Amino acid sequence: MDRIQRRLRYEPTRRTKHVKQLQKLVPPFEHVPPIWQLRVSDYRVFYDVDEVKRTIFVRAVRRKPAHATTEEVL
Repeated sequence: MDRIQRRLRYEPTRRTKHVKQLQKLVPPFEHVPPIWQLRVSDYRVFYDVDEVKRTIFVRAVRRKPAHATTEEVL
């Protein structure tokens, strides 16, 4: 949880080696496009951002084995 908070607190939409925007993926949960993914070890945190309210909505946290694709873990 600490790593998630640290990474998303100030620049949740800045693309880095660990943060990316998912372009063509439509997740099976409620969200407001675009959906973002944060990589924390072997977990993926899927979230969206309300820029106006400056709020981050974590929609899902999934463990992603090395052999799996993002689509498979959602």
